[in-house]
Amino acid sequence: MQTPTHAATDLAAALRLPTNALDYTILGIYFAVVLGIGFAARQSVRTSLDFFLSGRSLPAWITGLAFISANLGATEILGMAANSAQYGAYTVHWYWIGAIPAMVFLGLVMMPFYYGSKVRSVPEFLLLRFDKWAHLLSSALFAFAAVLIAGVNLYSLAIIVEALLGWPQWVAIVVAGFFVLAYITLGGLSSAIYNEVLQFFVILAALIPIVALGLKKVGGWGGLTDKLTATHGDNFVTAWGGTGIGDSNPLGANWLTIVLGLGFVLSFGYWTTNFAEVQRALSAKNLSAAQRTPLIAAFPKIFIVFLVMIPGLVAAVLLPDIGTSGSDYQYNHAIPYLMKELLPNGVLGIAVTGLVAAFMAGMAANVSSFNTVFTNDIWGRYVIRGREDGYYVKFGRLITAIGVLASIGTAFLASSFSNIMSYLQTLFSFFNVPMFVVFVVGMFWKRASMKSGFWGLLAGTTAAMVNYFVLYKQDVISIPTDQGANFVSAIAGFVAGAVVMVAVSLFTEPKPQEELQGLVYGTRSPGMAEPPAAGDDAWYRKPALLGWGAVILAAACYIPFSI
Repeated sequence: MQTPTHAATDLAAALRLPTNALDYTILGIYFAVVLGIGFAARQSVRTSLDFFLSGRSLPAWITGLAFISANLGATEILGMAANSAQYGAYTVHWYWIGAIPAMVFLGLVMMPFYYGSKVRSVPEFLLLRFDKWAHLLSSALFAFAAVLIAGVNLYSLAIIVEALLGWPQWVAIVVAGFFVLAYITLGGLSSAIYNEVLQFFVILAALIPIVALGLKKVGGWGGLTDKLTATHGDNFVTAWGGTGIGDSNPLGANWLTIVLGLGFVLSFGYWTTNFAEVQRALSAKNLSAAQRTPLIAAFPKIFIVFLVMIPGLVAAVLLPDIGTSGSDYQYNHAIPYLMKELLPNGVLGIAVTGLVAAFMAGMAANVSSFNTVFTNDIWGRYVIRGREDGYYVKFGRLITAIGVLASIGTAFLASSFSNIMSYLQTLFSFFNVPMFVVFVVGMFWKRASMKSGFWGLLAGTTAAMVNYFVLYKQDVISIPTDQGANFVSAIAGFVAGAVVMVAVSLFTEPKPQEELQGLVYGTRSPGMAEPPAAGDDAWYRKPALLGWGAVILAAACYIPFSI
């Protein structure tokens, strides 16, 4: 760990929260409840299916809240607040065009294939559709990415807790890592999911007071927009202003790269293939509940943007030079600064607990998906095959511990990125986007051959990395910001993967038609044809109505930011 500089030490002291015994009591109660849920969930773990997928027994409202909570990690909270302080209202794109359509697509189109094929993971679907090489490569890439992303959560927690509470970084890392390890090892996915439901409400309880008191501080929404327009220009408080091709804007991206790079490639790549999210839907009790999981999550996702964007905008008003060379505060400090300035004791304890809960939710989602993929798709498939079910439960608990330790090691890779959201978007463009193109081509084109999956995945990952590390970082092409470079990398990875898949398919044998049932659009498997459960005819249980409702509501939210 790097020795902190004098400036960093001064900044940590400036952000130090005036916490007292009441605040620490609230934090202690939360940790006790987390462990209690882990011990309670342990009673339901009897088989590997119970440990890795909760026995596919959970209702849609539980899996839906866990789905959104797994995404609502502190990297999202701090990162999107940082994005708002840096880029303004452009942050809404990550939610209304960069999440909702993809979540609806996952629920309506892809979940019948995932759930109907009875796979235990996203990579396992590629094994059925393509071959073992596509499966092995995707498993290895996903396991590596999951550890990296869990490490981001740990590193972020360490620097924030050090600044806010004065704990040494290694203490914060060890404490958070221990609790995540404990409740996942005890209760498996069920423990993670029920804790994520709890964490969702704790996170909301932390963010709502910051938003309310922040708006009051700057004179309400009208006062906030007036002040930002005066200091940052009109485009800072609009969604589409200055995004014409050839125009300049704070985000450094035009409408085409926003729609294609973020709205299609990055968004669909993340939400439809990221097993940390899909795993929650696979644990649902039936196909209808699995489809409704991301659709239920879409509705709170539409409005959560206000809880993370407004604090960033408020920070941009209260700290006009935030993120500049003349300021001691980085964009990532928007939330911690407002916590210190606005919240009284008691509420402060809830806010700190909410941040810790968010970090643990993000880390737990990636650790639980990592142990499933590594145990089932790598160890159980290619290393030790055919052992009794109890062996894989024990190995799953062991690999959970190894995953947490590896996350601690990778936490420090995140220190080289000044904006943690930029780092995460870079990882998504490398790992999720190439997997998405393989899914799309394989799911909608029967002619896609078995060998095309491996080569498309390899080509897409390579192209995205080449664009970022060679073309962008070496200034071969000019892209104004890291986020803009991520959008372009995502597009490059998608196009390269698709072209290579088509080319390879034309020269290799396709998979036999009888083996494509339930794996290609237009075909059905027995699991996809299950009848609706009793009572599933209510309108709020119909996936199509939920999905289109979410899309229309998200589109309507753009109106006040576009006029």
